[in-house]
Amino acid sequence: MSGPWTEWDHILKIDPDKSLVDGETFEDVAATGTDAIEVGGTTGMTEEKMQRVVEACGKYDIPMYIEPSNPSSVVHSDAHDGYLVPIVMNAGDVTWTTGAHKEWVRLDDDIDWSRTWTEAYIVLNPEASVATYTGANCEQDADDVAAYAEVAEQMFGQEIVYVEYSGTLGDPSKVRAAHEALDEATLFYGGGIHDYDSAHQMAQESDVVIVGDLVHDEGVDAVRETVEGAKDAN
Repeated sequence: MSGPWTEWDHILKIDPDKSLVDGETFEDVAATGTDAIEVGGTTGMTEEKMQRVVEACGKYDIPMYIEPSNPSSVVHSDAHDGYLVPIVMNAGDVTWTTGAHKEWVRLDDDIDWSRTWTEAYIVLNPEASVATYTGANCEQDADDVAAYAEVAEQMFGQEIVYVEYSGTLGDPSKVRAAHEALDEATLFYGGGIHDYDSAHQMAQESDVVIVGDLVHDEGVDAVRETVEGAKDAN
């Protein structure tokens, strides 16, 4: 599996519904050392908000992907490198496994399939917005998480498996179980990465760590620490 993410250690996720820290710019964001920028969020997404961030980040020489949470937040533009579309493996609502995806295809005649990939999410924090939004069953032990990861890769051909603990630092043993279950797919980990140590810890259990709220809450210096932690681990 040869997607560019196989060479990444760190992704910075920008939520178009949130602001940057006062005085900081998207140029500052692009200069943190992250390997790629992912633009997306769970709630409050609109095409206008997405377009604003895509245009702002597209000025800089860094890979950028849209993660659409619904068809209305998709932006077609040469400013980004493509789409990483979530499929929630443990969703309680099939909308987030196939339903929203079907609607996007039905409504949008301009999908560039050569630039579209999916991410097999395993959502594990019941307090997170994404868990509520998708009705995810987060009561999964390490064996369950490993099985979901294997199903994603071996049955559904997923190149990316994403263990998501959004809002809290996850259980390293569950992340490790997912990683060990994969042959070639890339394991993304997101949730609670807030400093060098947390990034270093979770980068040892996954292939790529994803940092999101930190850039909105604490700013680019804090993000830069997590980049260093992830790269030192790998």
